[in-house]
Amino acid sequence: MTRRREAELAALFETASELAGMRDTDAVLRSIVRRARTLLGTDVSYLSMNDPAGTYMRVTDGSFSPLFQKVRLGLGEGLGGLVAQTARPYATSDYFADARFNHTNPIDSAVHDEGLTAILGVPLKLDSKVIGVLYAADRTTREFPAEQVALLQSLADHAAIAIDTASLFATIQSHNEAMKRAEEAHDRLTDLVLRGGSSAEVAAAVGELLGGTVEVLDLVPPNAVRANGRAVLLGDEWVCAVLAGSELLGGIALSGRRDLTDADRRLFERSAAVTALLLLLRRTVAEAENKVRGELITDILDGRDATGLVARARRVGVELSEPHVVLVADGNLSGATHYASVHRGLAGSRGRDVVLALPSVSTHVAREVAKALDATVGACGPVAGPVAIAAAYEEARRCLKALRQLGREKDAATMDDLGFVGVLLGDRADVSGYVRSVLGQVLDYDTERGTELVHTLEVYFRCGANLSRAKAELHLHVNTVTQRLDRVTSLLGDWQSPDRVLEVQLALRLLRLQR
Repeated sequence: MTRRREAELAALFETASELAGMRDTDAVLRSIVRRARTLLGTDVSYLSMNDPAGTYMRVTDGSFSPLFQKVRLGLGEGLGGLVAQTARPYATSDYFADARFNHTNPIDSAVHDEGLTAILGVPLKLDSKVIGVLYAADRTTREFPAEQVALLQSLADHAAIAIDTASLFATIQSHNEAMKRAEEAHDRLTDLVLRGGSSAEVAAAVGELLGGTVEVLDLVPPNAVRANGRAVLLGDEWVCAVLAGSELLGGIALSGRRDLTDADRRLFERSAAVTALLLLLRRTVAEAENKVRGELITDILDGRDATGLVARARRVGVELSEPHVVLVADGNLSGATHYASVHRGLAGSRGRDVVLALPSVSTHVAREVAKALDATVGACGPVAGPVAIAAAYEEARRCLKALRQLGREKDAATMDDLGFVGVLLGDRADVSGYVRSVLGQVLDYDTERGTELVHTLEVYFRCGANLSRAKAELHLHVNTVTQRLDRVTSLLGDWQSPDRVLEVQLALRLLRLQR
C-alpha cells in the first residue's frame, strides 16, 4: 500500500511538473488523458469539454472507434452528461446494466462501438463551474475504489488549473506586462511546488508579485469558505479559502491591494491551490515518516538486526548511537508521534501504551512529555543503541505500572525516583538491579578487601540498631563495629536517614533471599 501511494504521489508530482511547463492547451489535454490512463491502469481514458449545449469529446487515449471519438453528450445524458450536470464523480462497473444513467441511442452506440463496460468520470472544475469531464474506462467489468476516484479527481483538479492557465496565457498574449508577471508567478510557484517549499514562502512570493502583503490563515471567515476557492473582498482585504476537495486546510489573505484585476485575482486564487497542494504533500510526507518511525520502535523492541536498525533510523534523521531516554506513556499516539518528530526521536505503540525514544542525556525530559501529552510517563535512560533501548523499555514500562498503582496520574518518574516502591509495585521487578543500586559499593568493597561490611549491617539491624548488642553478636569491640559503620557511611552517604535506612534494610532482606 505504501509503495503504491509513493508511486502515485511521484506520478502526480511528475504530472504537475509537466502540466506546469505547458502553454499549448491541446498539449495539456493530451498529457492529462495519457496520465489518467497510466495512473489508473485502464484500457481507455478520455476527456470531454463543456459548451452551452452539453459536453463533447476532445481528447482520447487508447480509443480505436471513430464514432466514439466524435460523440457529443447533452447535459444529463449518459454518465458523462450526468457528471457535467451535477459536478459530482460517477462510476459504474457495467455501464449498459446501470439504470442510473439516461441511455440515448447515439451515446450507447458509441460506447458499444468502443467496447467499454466499466467507466469512471470526474468533473474538471474551475471555481464552481464545470468545464469538462475526465474519464477512465475498461473494456471489462471492474470496480473503481474510493482511492482511485480520489486519484483521478486530484489529476482533474490539476488539469483544470493547467487548462485555465493555458487559456489565460492565450488570452493575455497582447498584454506584455501582465503576461510577464503571470510567467514570473507561474515559474516561482512551480519552483516552490517542485522543491517542496512552505506555505509561508508561497505567501511571500505572491505578496511580492501582487504588490501587497499575503498572510496564511488558520481560521477562515465563513464567507470565504462558501466561495469555494474564489477570492472574496472582506473590508479592505481579499481572502481565499485553501481547500483540498471539500476539506478546509486554512486560507490566505491579501492586504494592500483593494482593487485587483481579473488576472491578479486569478493569480491570488492559484496561490491558494498551490498552498493546498504543498500542505497536502507535507502531510503525506509526515504521515509516511511517522509510520516509518513507528515501525522502527516496533522492530527495536522486537530485537531485530541492530545494524540495520541504526541505518534505517539515520534515514529519518535519528542517530541511535547517541544517548536516548526511553519513555512509556498512556497518552495518545498522534500527540506522541508529533512530539517525537519535532524532537528528532521515535514514537510508536506497544499494546495499549505509547513508547518514545528521545535524544537526551537526562530523564528530566519525561516531565516535559507528561505535560505535553497530558499523560503518565515511566522513564529510563539515557541509553544508546537498539539493544539498550529495548532493555530500557522494559524498565520504563515497569515504572509506568508502579506509577499507576500509586495513583500518580499525569506524573513522570524513573525507577530510581521510586526507589524500593518500584521494586514492590513493578511487575517482573529487577531485584538484583535494585540491590546493586542500593548496596553495590558496599558489596564491591567486601569482595575486593575481604571485609564483612554487609554482614555487619545485617547484624546491626537485627539487633535493633543497638551497638552493644551488635558488638556482642559479632564478637567485636564496639569501636570496630563503629568503624565498620563509618566505612559504610563513606561508601553510601547518609544511609541512616528514615527513607534511606528503609531502602537499605529492604536491599539486605532481598540479598539474603537471593542467597
